[in-house]
Amino acid sequence: MTVAAALPALTCLPFVAAVALLGIRHAGRGAHLALAGGASAAGLAMLLYRAPAVLAGATQTFRLTWIPKLGLDLSLWLDPLALLFAGLILGIGLLVVIYAAGYLAAGEATARFLSFLMLFQGAMIGIALSNNVLLMLIFWELTSVASFLLIGFWRDRADARQGARMALTVTGGGGLALIAGMVMLGKVAGSYELATILTRGEIVRASPLYPVILVTILLGAFTKSAQFPFHFWLPHAMAAPTPVSAYLHSATMVKAGVFLLARLWPVLAGTGLWVGIVTSVGLATMVLGAAVALFRHDLKAILAYSTISQLGLMVMLLGFGTNAAVVAALFHLLNHAAFKAALFMHAGIVDHETGTRDHRRLGGLAALMPLTATLGVLAAAAMAGLPPLGGFISKEMMLEQSTHAMLGGRTLLVPALATLAASLSAAYSLRYAIALHAGARRTGEAAAPHDPGAALLAPPAILAALALGLGLAPMALAGRLVATASAVVTGGALPELHLALWHGVSAALLMSVGAVAAALALLRCHRPVAAAVARWPAPDAKRLFDAAMEAIVTALRRASTALHVAALQRYLLVLFAVALLLGLDAAARAGVLAGGAATTPASAVDVVAWAALVIATAAVIAVDRRRYLALLFVSVIGLIMALAFVRLSAPDLALTQIAVEVVTILLLLLALHLLPGNPPRLSSVPRRLRDAAVAIASGAGAGWLAWAVMTRPVRAGISRYHWENSYSGGGGTNVVNVILVDFRAFDTLGEIIVLGIAGLATFALLEPAARGVAGRRLRAWRSQDRHSPERHPMMFVMATRLLLPLALLVGLYLFLRGHNQPGGGFVAALVFSIAILLQYLASGFDWTDERRRFGEHRLIGLGVLTAVATGMGSLLFGAPFLSSSFGYAHLPLIGEVELATAMLFDLGVALVVVGAVMMALAQLSHVAQRAARQAEEEA
Repeated sequence: MTVAAALPALTCLPFVAAVALLGIRHAGRGAHLALAGGASAAGLAMLLYRAPAVLAGATQTFRLTWIPKLGLDLSLWLDPLALLFAGLILGIGLLVVIYAAGYLAAGEATARFLSFLMLFQGAMIGIALSNNVLLMLIFWELTSVASFLLIGFWRDRADARQGARMALTVTGGGGLALIAGMVMLGKVAGSYELATILTRGEIVRASPLYPVILVTILLGAFTKSAQFPFHFWLPHAMAAPTPVSAYLHSATMVKAGVFLLARLWPVLAGTGLWVGIVTSVGLATMVLGAAVALFRHDLKAILAYSTISQLGLMVMLLGFGTNAAVVAALFHLLNHAAFKAALFMHAGIVDHETGTRDHRRLGGLAALMPLTATLGVLAAAAMAGLPPLGGFISKEMMLEQSTHAMLGGRTLLVPALATLAASLSAAYSLRYAIALHAGARRTGEAAAPHDPGAALLAPPAILAALALGLGLAPMALAGRLVATASAVVTGGALPELHLALWHGVSAALLMSVGAVAAALALLRCHRPVAAAVARWPAPDAKRLFDAAMEAIVTALRRASTALHVAALQRYLLVLFAVALLLGLDAAARAGVLAGGAATTPASAVDVVAWAALVIATAAVIAVDRRRYLALLFVSVIGLIMALAFVRLSAPDLALTQIAVEVVTILLLLLALHLLPGNPPRLSSVPRRLRDAAVAIASGAGAGWLAWAVMTRPVRAGISRYHWENSYSGGGGTNVVNVILVDFRAFDTLGEIIVLGIAGLATFALLEPAARGVAGRRLRAWRSQDRHSPERHPMMFVMATRLLLPLALLVGLYLFLRGHNQPGGGFVAALVFSIAILLQYLASGFDWTDERRRFGEHRLIGLGVLTAVATGMGSLLFGAPFLSSSFGYAHLPLIGEVELATAMLFDLGVALVVVGAVMMALAQLSHVAQRAARQAEEEA
């Protein structure tokens, strides 16, 4: 597979698997696991195939123009740092899928779980491979959404829902700060492409915006990687299933912040501000996480706080700002991924076999579960930094680098705190290993737990072997990868790397021996120390978070109550009053005078139409309580507006206006059926006079502004471009339609999505209208109705059925001619809707509903998907999103016919419009039916 296909395929493969899993959700568990595991294995194989070339220095890239005006392109690259991170994501992801096969209980929703897991994997791969910071932001936010779904997978549990919300709130808030920082970074560097940004570090660091850029980006990285003071969300994420915890802590989510710091190290590092903030936060997090982990009793809580500490270690190393510290951080990234995933899987096995994760209820498991115990002890020893495991080497490298660091002018502060954190880490690791597997036999809720099957044992066994191999043969397993990735981070030459267990007697070795000795001493007196710590008053992060969220929600509710009162009139009054004041201010400062351009003379017909418009507008106000008459006058206003468009040579607008008017009036006539016949007067006379004054002033101001604009000479602008390029660029002579489906198709796509959402909102609002208080009020109104003795007149029924195929044919004609003549998908859809509306009006709801073959939800969804698929199709040919193409074909008997891809986009527009209209119609009819049935039942 070529590079042009490999990188996007590698990025899209997990997302394809996620969608496919939902598509086969009714298949067996084996099919779900095979699909997820196959996708991870295929991605890993593709990555390993590219690895030799990447490690040899051949960075592989892919770029597809997406939104060039924003600087947002589908730009991907695979360099050694991306290779390291993506390899962890895919490799551990594959092991997690295998582990989930043995962990998830029978009857668990495996398709949903694995679909969320693949979504998570795809988002993380996107972060690793993104060569555009705006694209990276999209994947960054997607990881927060995917983690929310995974943490809250057991949605019937309150702790899972709480943990998911907390994780989304904290990481999502940091993501907002990161968006601001990345946008400013791109502006200062002059590009959003990482390959360019990384070469402009001096420009960025010299910018006056550098402090703001640094702080906002660090907020995003620290919240994602659970750094102090944002660490509290990570332990509560332990409510997720253990496979999720193993994946989240070792290779995904929390590592994203560390990866971001490493990726932007050449740009942001090298200043006192970077060293001060990053080193301090990392050091504090490392010590705090280790101290808390030592006194936790839940196995996953111990591991969660240990992750916080280990992440702080990596952040601290990157904060030192030296090349050697970067090498240590990346090597520890590998070690931590191996032993932490193995430990979480080990904790899951213990929980699975004993029924508990409480450290105090477990002990002596080595005799009952020897294989599990062996894996747990190996992984815990790696986390403690004991030889001959890889964790020992990276811990020694960390301690060595701490001796060269200075913070706040103190040379001993960093090494002293680093040694303290190392001793605490060794203490909680040894406590985890010894107290769990040695000592008195305590088996939790199980009488005789035993080693599980291969599905649960094989993944942690592979990871434990890797943790051991990184100690015994570090250069063979990771030397080249760590060296090349470090060179990418530092922007320099390959470091002279020598990873080994023995480097002679050094300060780091003495600090390490002292840390282990202190850990053993601390374990001997752990019980009284833990009792003393428990008596210390300490702030509860969860309680503080809940209190802060409650205070924010209360304040927002008060503000909302003060501003959002249930009075549409007040909203409109404020809107028009503000618009009027702004207009008066502009007129006072700049003046709004009529221009001198020639005007079109008004004929007698124009004057009569204008007078009718004024009379109809006044009549709507006069008969507002008689809604049927008000609708008739509203229809007169719409008809006159359509005639005005015809008079001013705007046939497209006239067609649209007439069609919209007919559909609106018909729907409002149906809605009148659900409203009281004699509504009360809601406004007093003074209020009506006030509203009238504001309305007249606003209307006069808008009219005068329009007059002032239209009487000025027309200047050459964008309209000239549209006229000249409509046919050559869009393949159509109808400029309006070409603008909608080609030049400004992205706007149209957004509009039909909003229209679809409005249709769904109509469904949600009217669905409960026949129940509760609303239903009782509706039935009371309906009791006052006077129905016609002939509810479905025969002439009307027959006429509408004869008109149906003709109306559909007219709609099809308008659709096909829209690219070159007045018409198009929107107008055609309205004509289709009118034809169907007439069937409802003439033959009744039941008769028409029985003959429908497509639901409204399906039409809306199909329309949006068709429009988006049309836009995505242009990307396959290297054109910007939603670019259209056209050509001509000669058909026998018909002749030359124009074919344009914009017609497919127009089809999507038509489907959404028909679906939205039918949604409103169906809900109005269903509400009436439900109200009638309940009235009969109550009678």
